[in-house]
Amino acid sequence: MNYIASSGLLFKDGKKRIDYILVYRKSNIQYDKRNTFEKNLRAEGLMLEKEPAVANPDIMFIKIHIPWDTLCKYAERLNIRMPFRKKCYYTDRSSKSMGSVQNYFRRIKKWMSQNPMVLDKSAFPHLEESDCYTGPFSRARIHHFIINNKDTFFSNATRSRIVYHMLQHTKYENGISKVGICKLINNGSYIAAFPPHEGAYKSSQPIKTHGPQNNRHLLYERWARWGMWYKHQPLDLIRLYFGEKIGLYFAWLGWYTGMLIPAALVGLCVFFYGIFTMNASQVSQEICKATEVFMCPLCDKNCSLQRLNESCIYAKVTYLFDNGGTVFFAIFMAIWATVFLEFWKRRRSTLTYTWDLIEWEEEEETLRPQFEAKYYKMERVNPISGKPEPHQPSSDKVTRLLVSISGIFFMISLVITAVFAVVVYRLVVMEQFASFKWNFIKQHWQFATSAAAVCINFVIIMALNLAYEKIAYLLTNLEYPRTESEWENSFALKMFLFQFVNLNSSIFYIAFFLGRFVGHPGNYNKLFNRWRLEECHPSGCLIDLCLQMGVIMFLKQIWNNFMELGYPLIQNWWSRHKIKRGVQDASIPQWENDWNLQPMNIHGLMDEYLEMVLQFGFTTIFVAAFPLAPLLALLNNIIEIRLDAYKFVTQWRRPLPARATDIGIWYGILEGIGILAVITNAFVIAITSDYIPRFVYEYKYGPCASRFEYGENCLKGYVNNSLSFFDLSELGVGKSGYCRYRDYRGPPWSSKPYEFTLQYWHILAARLAFIIVFEHLVFGIKSFIAYLIPDVPKNLYDRIRREKYLVQEMMYEAELEHLQQQRRKSGHPVHHEWP
Repeated sequence: MNYIASSGLLFKDGKKRIDYILVYRKSNIQYDKRNTFEKNLRAEGLMLEKEPAVANPDIMFIKIHIPWDTLCKYAERLNIRMPFRKKCYYTDRSSKSMGSVQNYFRRIKKWMSQNPMVLDKSAFPHLEESDCYTGPFSRARIHHFIINNKDTFFSNATRSRIVYHMLQHTKYENGISKVGICKLINNGSYIAAFPPHEGAYKSSQPIKTHGPQNNRHLLYERWARWGMWYKHQPLDLIRLYFGEKIGLYFAWLGWYTGMLIPAALVGLCVFFYGIFTMNASQVSQEICKATEVFMCPLCDKNCSLQRLNESCIYAKVTYLFDNGGTVFFAIFMAIWATVFLEFWKRRRSTLTYTWDLIEWEEEEETLRPQFEAKYYKMERVNPISGKPEPHQPSSDKVTRLLVSISGIFFMISLVITAVFAVVVYRLVVMEQFASFKWNFIKQHWQFATSAAAVCINFVIIMALNLAYEKIAYLLTNLEYPRTESEWENSFALKMFLFQFVNLNSSIFYIAFFLGRFVGHPGNYNKLFNRWRLEECHPSGCLIDLCLQMGVIMFLKQIWNNFMELGYPLIQNWWSRHKIKRGVQDASIPQWENDWNLQPMNIHGLMDEYLEMVLQFGFTTIFVAAFPLAPLLALLNNIIEIRLDAYKFVTQWRRPLPARATDIGIWYGILEGIGILAVITNAFVIAITSDYIPRFVYEYKYGPCASRFEYGENCLKGYVNNSLSFFDLSELGVGKSGYCRYRDYRGPPWSSKPYEFTLQYWHILAARLAFIIVFEHLVFGIKSFIAYLIPDVPKNLYDRIRREKYLVQEMMYEAELEHLQQQRRKSGHPVHHEWP
């Protein structure tokens, strides 16, 4: 309680601690609702004290304190688990016989303690509740629980959670739907409600010599500072201060970042393999030496014949991402995604056990006030609790879901329309860039067209994201989800679908549609019979795909980091500037400093998870085309962890310490992305890259097809084989000779000119066969790995079962001891068994 008193987080009497803060404007006329609401809060057992703001006389703060009796009543009502006995650890005979193995692990643990990445545990407070058995709190059995101090028995997070529950279920007017602090904030009666921070996050005295002033100060010094980027995260302290829900987010983010290290190293090896073997590539050498090979014009009006060797640089860059290691890396990343998810389930189970969340969800999930207010007239008996509760009829639920699904499809069609508009833009401007005045643009008009289209597409993506959030919010509220977790899952799924399609639709177009339906010289397909469809670069379409992914991934990460940290920093700086300008030498209390911080966004952790899940999609779905994606994701996440930590500790008001047992719907989305990644990488390798055409040529049409001699290059002549001939005289523009284009069609002098050759059908069959074999092989490996890795470690499973048994025995012994004490006091004989 010392830091609470030093931070001024007490009522004016200096005894009652502040558990929650409400804020309103005196000029607001809805005082009747506030008065009724505050009167009902006092009737429920809360204590309130008003105090005006120092910097703004129109702002009024209401400090809320929850007394001990009220805490106990609601802790019992909400089935909050509290510690009642120290844990006793045991070792069985099998573990005693493993002395050599234990010594080996003990040496590893001793080395880990010297690892600079490991946190110094002596700098953190001993978290007593993690070493105790817990049980649902009961006032009738209060003597069972370890209560050394009533002020600290319930943690700050638990006290805030109970107060928030009361705020959410207190009426402010007559009527079933006139309930909850959220509605009062929405109608302007209050402008904010938040738990206070535990004092300042900085101290004039060094933490090494004087220790932390409070948990917020400790989190800043040991977690949120940029100098701690290489350290492990203090997850137990994060959970204690911010709650289990935010603690699980940072645990998942840290686990994801750590798992990205092997993926980034393998991707970097594949990239460097391409660099070291670039000059030895037969395809690149043939393209760079093709000085007498002229490619057909890539546009109708302003494009001229182009020598193939002018694509030398593009061919070498393409080889960096399309080489012999591509298939291996795609298989590796598919397996990596499975290993990441399976081991996260084990990590999650360990955390839920350590944080005492094993049985939380079934016991404490409550109905949303909006759901109760909407369907209070329609009740049915809950099959679990046996109590009547509001019920949403099936017909009403199906109708609302159909309306919501229609809205989702409408927004997805809007995204596809935007992508189509960008495609039309590319078709229109490529003629303009081909005749541009600047020589550099004129020579590299295809690159300029792609780069400009990527930037425009990124602007459209960010603009549409603003509309998606509001529409997803409206559609989710229209469904009236039953519980808060159902609301969050529904909203998260909509936002993911919107933004995933928004981000990846242009990438899917480039990967699977660009240059596939253009026709051939003399008979090109045109959009609206006006604009000729865009062709791939002479070196292939993969360079366009890499450019699209790299630019969008890089720009989006920069934009997200700015919006997450830069924007709150600017807003908080302006708030402090106004305070300093309006108040001279005034002592600002902690709750007013918190009020001047930015509130956590209304959707909680949804934006944080969404950003990382979309990044996971970039890292896995098209990784065959961009092996550096895991490295970029790793570098971003190292910054993201400290950026989020700094934001939570210093720039945001303290969020409600909510509880959760997992990451919600995001795990299912991650599994779906892992499955989609296998399919898309199979198609990228088979269709977008030239891996299959090279493979078919090497074993069917190349110099090694009939005989194999050691040292002979089996891809010799591949470039010439992959280009078809076209007679320029057929264009009727006064040109003669032949030009070449990428396709497998018969030459003008053949019996079937410009028809697909047999080699085209061989390649098509090989592509389909590769997709089938690749998918079945990778899915088989993924399933086998998922089967081998259990969700819960064996030792943890046994420990959970044993602790359930011990808890029952301890509750029995404690109750028996209590009855014996009562008998001694009353003078009755003492029995050593149940009476």
